[in-house]
Amino acid sequence: MNVSRIYTRSLIAAQRSNSLQKAASLMRTHHVGALLVTDDEPNSDRAIGIVTDRDLVVQVIADGISPEKRTIGEVMTPGISTITETSDVHEAIEVMRSDGIRRLAVADEHGTLLGVLSFDDVIDAIAVELSGLADSIRSEREREICERGTFTSLTRH
Repeated sequence: MNVSRIYTRSLIAAQRSNSLQKAASLMRTHHVGALLVTDDEPNSDRAIGIVTDRDLVVQVIADGISPEKRTIGEVMTPGISTITETSDVHEAIEVMRSDGIRRLAVADEHGTLLGVLSFDDVIDAIAVELSGLADSIRSEREREICERGTFTSLTRH
């Protein structure tokens, strides 16, 4: 399965100097669990890191720090792991596993960021594939029953 079929095609970004309160607000408004982080320069669209809802919980809230007093740049993970939209999902899983992350930036062949592939996206896609496989097994069983009748007893030879 190709990454292009399942990634989220939206990039929600915030500047590194924004407060963590602003980050949380953006995550809620856009229903996402991560923001790409950009420099503070006007019209900057180059991602320099990522901040996740988990970063907010583990590094800020758990320590009792006020989210208004810390910036995204203080807790973000610098750099981002990227995969191309033409990559296979198995490759994406391997990158997530080896980097210990739950989200990958998705780029085109020129390196332009297009969206984000999350662990949840992958799980949803695999669940659909497994459901299709289960449907295939059920269909085969139903076809056999229609063709041969119901098998009701066990005969030993």
